Amino acid sequence: MPRDGTATRTAIMDAAQALILETGFAAASIDTIIARTGITKGAFFYHFRTKAELARALVERDAALDAAHLERHLSRAETLSRDPLQQVLLCLGFYEEEMVAMNAPYPGCLYACFLYEAQLFDAETMDLVRGVFAHWAGQIGDKLRQAARLHPPRLPVSIATLADMGLAITEGAYILSKLRQDPLAVAAQFRHYRNYLELLFSAPGAALDGKPAPA
Repeated sequence: MPRDGTATRTAIMDAAQALILETGFAAASIDTIIARTGITKGAFFYHFRTKAELARALVERDAALDAAHLERHLSRAETLSRDPLQQVLLCLGFYEEEMVAMNAPYPGCLYACFLYEAQLFDAETMDLVRGVFAHWAGQIGDKLRQAARLHPPRLPVSIATLADMGLAITEGAYILSKLRQDPLAVAAQFRHYRNYLELLFSAPGAALDGKPAPA
């Protein structure tokens, strides 16, 4: 009976992703990936014909995981509240909880690494990266539009860019976490984003955490 190659394929992808986050894509050679995985060169090329094919597989895997991750958090939030604003705040709170549990600086973002070296990838791979960001912004943006109808924002705001703000904050927080060697940097930025949304959509004079909202 032939052996299932799934474990080897996963090991290659895991080793490649860790190396890319450390050194960037261009510097992550196939030979180094092979050495880290502990396999033969033939085994590598059995699973991936080229480094570009490996890159596309990494993005596809992360995109599926991230979409499922967001769906789990949104579904959980929807079971806890019918208010779309509260659903967004809860969802962000779940991410914050996960980041608080980290005991090492955040390792980085695969998508950001690819964007920094976009010239090395084909259009299909970069479209996959764009799709990941568009999915987040679309899901969160839909909730924020519903929230704005129930809770008119206190300041003029573009809902599309407000949803993008979550992406910008997250990517920036990853950089801070690595730069400062601070495991809690990402969690802190999720908290700030949550606070901003809560203040933006609160009615003047509404109580927040038992305290009057600022005028």
